[in-house]
Amino acid sequence: MSLTRRRTIQLASASFGALAVQGFRQALAEGETETHGLSTFGELALPPDFKHFAYVNPDAPKGGVLIGTAQYTIGNQNGETFDTFNIYNFKGDGAIGMDNVFDALMAASSDEPDSIYGLVAKAVRVSADKLTYRFLLRSEARFHDGSRLTAADVAFSLMLMKEKGHPMFKVTLDTLASAEAESDDVCAVRFTPQRGRDMHLIVASLPIFSRAWYTAHEFDAVSLEPPLGSGAYKVSKFEQGRFNEFERVKDYWAANLPVNVGLNNLDRIRFEYYRERQIAFEDFKAGKINYHLENTARFWANSYDFPAVKEGRVIREELPDGSPKPTQGWVFNMRRPQFADRRIREAINYCFDFEWTSKNIMFNAYTRLRSYFQGEDMEARGLAGPDELALLEPFRARLPAEVFGEAWTPPVSDGSGSDRNALRKADELLRAAGCKRDGGKLLLPNGGPFAIEFLDYEIGLQPHTGPFIANLKKLGIDATSRIVDSVQFKRRRDAFDFDIMTFGLSGVSTPGIGLLSVFSSKEARREGSQNVGGIADTVVDALLEKVMQADTREALNVACRALDRVLRAGIYWVPMWVLEKKRIAHWDVFSRPDRQPKFESGAPGPAGSPGGPGTWWFDAEKATKIGWRG
Repeated sequence: MSLTRRRTIQLASASFGALAVQGFRQALAEGETETHGLSTFGELALPPDFKHFAYVNPDAPKGGVLIGTAQYTIGNQNGETFDTFNIYNFKGDGAIGMDNVFDALMAASSDEPDSIYGLVAKAVRVSADKLTYRFLLRSEARFHDGSRLTAADVAFSLMLMKEKGHPMFKVTLDTLASAEAESDDVCAVRFTPQRGRDMHLIVASLPIFSRAWYTAHEFDAVSLEPPLGSGAYKVSKFEQGRFNEFERVKDYWAANLPVNVGLNNLDRIRFEYYRERQIAFEDFKAGKINYHLENTARFWANSYDFPAVKEGRVIREELPDGSPKPTQGWVFNMRRPQFADRRIREAINYCFDFEWTSKNIMFNAYTRLRSYFQGEDMEARGLAGPDELALLEPFRARLPAEVFGEAWTPPVSDGSGSDRNALRKADELLRAAGCKRDGGKLLLPNGGPFAIEFLDYEIGLQPHTGPFIANLKKLGIDATSRIVDSVQFKRRRDAFDFDIMTFGLSGVSTPGIGLLSVFSSKEARREGSQNVGGIADTVVDALLEKVMQADTREALNVACRALDRVLRAGIYWVPMWVLEKKRIAHWDVFSRPDRQPKFESGAPGPAGSPGGPGTWWFDAEKATKIGWRG
C-alpha cells in the first residue's frame, strides 16, 4: 500500500498567531509543538498561510465529466466488478472511486515526497516523546447531510479501522494505542512506544467515517447503500458490475481550503467496468469513455490509427512520471512445497526470456525490473557498502551467501526465446535442489510431480506467459495457465490458493509501516494480506523494523538497500518490467496546468491524484469544437 509521509516541525511564533485567530487558544503543554503539516524528514516546503499547491490552476472552471476505467485498487476493490460500497473492510468486491467520498485529517502534496497539510485538521500538537498527537479540527467540517464532523467521528473511525478494517489497514494500526475525543474539535491519538516512524502520517491520511451512520449500519457488511461521507464527491448513480458514478458536492465544506483549491474540478466522475481491455478500448474509440490509460504496448504501437486520432479529436501522449516506480512480477506462493528451495525459484527465473518478450511483444518500450525500490537511492546496487554490512552482518549465518555478493538481478538471455544456456543453467539448479526425471517429466525432491499453475483474471499477459510456460515444459515441469473471473481471482488470492500469480504494488517515496503488509512474517498467514507470496523470514522482519525506525533519510536509504538486497537474494518472484513514462489518450475535452506535480505524472488517473480527479478540468469550448457529447 502506498501511503504519504510527513514530518513534525515546530511552529514559529508568527505561525502560532495565525492559528490562534482561528479560535484555538489553549496554551501548549510542556514540550509540545504545533504545526500546520506533517512530514517524515526535513522542513515542510509550504508555510502555514500557503494559498494553494503550485501545480494547480486556482482559477480552473468547474463542470463536465471524466469517464474512465479503474487504474488502481485499494482495500477490497475489484477493477472489474463490485457488490459493495465499503472498500475498507475485508468482505465483498469494493467499488472503484470510493476514496473520493471521505475526507481525512490531512491531505498530501504531490510536490513533496512525504508531506501532508491540514484538511479536517487545521493543525496538530505533538508531545515531546512523539507518542501523542492532538489534532485540532475545523469547526466547519461537515458530512454530506449537513451534520458536523467532530473529533468523536475521527476517534471512532481510527479504532474501527484497527478492529474491523481490511488487513492492509489493520496491520498499519498495530501500534495505535488509543484515539479519543477530548472535545468536539480536539482528537487525541496515542501510540505505543513501539510505534513506527510514520504512524502519525498514516492516521492523518485514513478516511473519517460518520459514527452516527455506522452505528446504524454494519461496517463489515456487504452493501450497495452508499455510506455517508464528507469528501468532495458522493455516489450519484450506479449499475452493479457495469458502472458507478460520482457527482461533485456543490456545497462541499472544504472546497476553498488551500489543499483543495484548483482540484476536484469535474462535476462528474464515472467508472465503467470491463472484463477485457479490447472492449474498453473500443468504447474509448467510440467516445463512450473520454480518458484512457494505456497499459498494453502493442495497443499503443498499433491501435491508435483510428479517425478521431488522425483528426486530432483524440490526443495521444506520453507524460513524464515522477512517481516512484511500481513493482510487478510473477509471485511464487512460498506456502507451496515446490517453491521451498531457493534454487528452484532461481531456475524458474532462467525460463523467462525477457529480452525476447521485450523485442517481440512489447516493442522494447519497457525496462526490466530488478529491485523493489527501482531507480531510487533505496535500491541495492553492486556489493553492500559498510553501512549496509553493519545491518546485515548480525544475520550472516541465516542469510544466503548471495546477499554478500553483487545484488541479485534477473538473468539476461540471448533473446532467442529459448536460450539453451539459460535452460541448461536452470536444469543444473533443479538437479542441485534434488529434482529428478521420470521419462520426460520432472519430479520434486519428495518424488511428487512438479506442476505449476499460473493464475490470472485477464488475457492481457497470455502472450508473455505462453513462451515462459513453453520453456518450463522443456525442463519437464507441468506448467499450465488458468484464467478465472475477477471475483474468483480475488477470492483465491485472498485465500492464498495459487501457485504463481501476477501481483503488483505502487511505488512509495518514503517506505515505512506499509511494507509490513507486504513482507512481514505476521502477515504471511493473515487471509487477505498483501503478503501474497507468503514471505516469512525473521531477517526480513528485523530489517523492516530498521526501515520503520529510521530517523533520517540516509538511514532510511541504507535500511531499504539492505532489505532490498535480502529480498532479491531470496528470489521470491520473477520480476516483470516497468514503463518510465505514463501513456495516456483522451478525447480533447480537457485542459490542465502547464506545470505537473514533481511526484506524479500530471494525469488525472481518473481519480488517483490528490483531491480526487487531479488537476485537470473539463474544457467546454474544446468539447464543442470536436463535437463530443459524452
